[in-house]
Amino acid sequence: MQKEIVLTGITTTGTPHLGNYVGAIRPAVAASRRDDVQSVYFLADLHALVKAQQPDAVHRSSLEVAATWLALGLDTDRALFYRQSDVPEIAELNWILMSVTAKGLMNRAHAYKAAVQANEESGSPDPDRGITMALFCYPVLMAADILMFRASRVPVGQDQKQHVEMARDIAQRFNHHYGEHFVLPEADIGADTAILQGLDGRKMSKSYDNTIPLFAPQKQLRKLVMRIKTNSLEPGQPKDTAGSALYDIYRAFATPAEAEAMKQRYAEGIGWGQLKEELFAYLDAHLAGPRAEYERLLADPGHVEAILRAGAVRARAMAAPLLADVRRAVGIRPLGPPG
Repeated sequence: MQKEIVLTGITTTGTPHLGNYVGAIRPAVAASRRDDVQSVYFLADLHALVKAQQPDAVHRSSLEVAATWLALGLDTDRALFYRQSDVPEIAELNWILMSVTAKGLMNRAHAYKAAVQANEESGSPDPDRGITMALFCYPVLMAADILMFRASRVPVGQDQKQHVEMARDIAQRFNHHYGEHFVLPEADIGADTAILQGLDGRKMSKSYDNTIPLFAPQKQLRKLVMRIKTNSLEPGQPKDTAGSALYDIYRAFATPAEAEAMKQRYAEGIGWGQLKEELFAYLDAHLAGPRAEYERLLADPGHVEAILRAGAVRARAMAAPLLADVRRAVGIRPLGPPG
């Protein structure tokens, strides 16, 4: 049976939080157990350089992200799990794809347009002030990540949909010029993917500094849960679960029956303080086992490194044949008659 290849990249720019777990990591780990899918997951450390110029932070994040996925049960015998920078074929393919990518396509990238707009709104005479080529060409490297492994499906959030569409455009243009070499990927935007609110009521995001680290130590976890924003309704007053960050986080971890029971307690007027204490206790119990494994892995980075390097060997074995075909197609091949 031909397995569908599904690829996901995880940028190494911070510590994974509850929103990352619910929205991406948990469904990805579950999908990796399917027999009809070849899951490909990688640490996007080259992408991290677009917005992270702190070497120690990028290095630490690589360990934390890898340890998180492993602690949550990713089976690296079934799924391909590697570090992007350990597969040099990706960087070479990136350059080859640059040769067929129109600058006008990159001009339309949302991240680039937002950076230009910010410069214009600040009154800068240079609309490209502070914009690096890494930011401008980010979609081409993402295309290389996807096309290298012939991924047909790429689970992404709505904000990344355009990059998958660009990868598809780049693949079509290459195929038109050099023959059919690349699979055309599709963006997979899960309709049921949960999006958690952060401490301040906005989407949980490192950009807003409102996250709850997935494996925060017990005392820090409690402190953060107690900071979650609520309204001024007193104990005994009925409360609505809609828009409640406490309920959304609880529901993301609870069974349907538990979530329904909690909804009833909201209607009965449970106090915010009691809710926070119960949410903390529930999360702490739910995450205790994986957190212990995460801490063990952090203390043994050599073991994590060995897993990533083994994944890179497998990834390069998959990448090499395609890159060889692409090199021949564009004219980078040995001189003289075939040997």
